[in-house]
Amino acid sequence: MFGTQDLTLFVISGLLLNLAPGPDSLLIMTRAASQGWRAGSAAALGIGSGTFVHIFAAALGLSAVLATSATAFLIVKLIGAAYLLYVGLGLLLSQQKSAKDTELDATLATRLSYRKIFLQGFLTNLLNPKVAVFFLAFVPQFIAASAPDKALAFIFLSCIFNFNGMLWCHFLALTSAYASQKLRVNRGLTSLLNRLIGLMFVSFGIKLALANRS
Repeated sequence: MFGTQDLTLFVISGLLLNLAPGPDSLLIMTRAASQGWRAGSAAALGIGSGTFVHIFAAALGLSAVLATSATAFLIVKLIGAAYLLYVGLGLLLSQQKSAKDTELDATLATRLSYRKIFLQGFLTNLLNPKVAVFFLAFVPQFIAASAPDKALAFIFLSCIFNFNGMLWCHFLALTSAYASQKLRVNRGLTSLLNRLIGLMFVSFGIKLALANRS
């Protein structure tokens, strides 16, 4: 279909790749656990929207610049790393502040609007140049050499990958919110978990800053 090949293998491989933990999954789980499944879904939709930008940029050849230009890759990489560090440090600092507030004030201080959560997800994904390079490296393997329109085949496969990714992301949102409600974690443990998550975001930012294009 549309000049693709090994479509079943592509779907299975894509699902397995989506299971790998990363900043996108971590953001969804954090928001879902703290504000419910709708917040997690908002983050997931933001991530999916960021992925669409990568898909169409790659189809237009813009992502190829990131794969071949060291300067362009470095600029986007550093911006993305800075944003991940910003999110991680924000979580760490918010927990220090909330420890001095009442429980209600602390809860309100850490809540974000769905619009802001969506934007967090969008930027977390969009500012990661490794996503663009991934699509350029992975998807073309499943486009037949005889495909009449390789750009259309690329978009078709990438949209399948993103759709499956959204299924997994919303599953993460639902299960994280459900687990949070059932466990009824106390404030002390919640604060510790958020600090650990903040440190993980910082580590993701450092890892991205040190990443190369391969």
